Amino acid sequence: MTEKEDIASIALLEFLNAVEAGIASARQRIKEAKIGWDPDQIKWEETQGTSGPYQRSEDTNNPEFKAMLKDLQAHNGKLTREGWFYWIFQNATTVGRKKRNQTPATKTK
Repeated sequence: MTEKEDIASIALLEFLNAVEAGIASARQRIKEAKIGWDPDQIKWEETQGTSGPYQRSEDTNNPEFKAMLKDLQAHNGKLTREGWFYWIFQNATTVGRKKRNQTPATKTK
């Protein structure tokens, strides 16, 4: 091989490595995007607990509920999303949610 052929081969290999890295990154982003779930597609019931009112769901046959449950399990059974606090009950099939308290903005002089 000539020096020009060596440079061309190296450049091509670097390009292919970059393409491979880009494909791997795109696959990961697509995989993460599919984890999303829509809480509006889940059946919730209003109930009262010792700390006040909240909503609960046992909509176990719903794919959105299954995705939510998987996400919660990945976050040690609780997470906050879009102003709601979600948690898994001890039976591992019931999920509760409660609107997070919003702290009012304080005025500055």
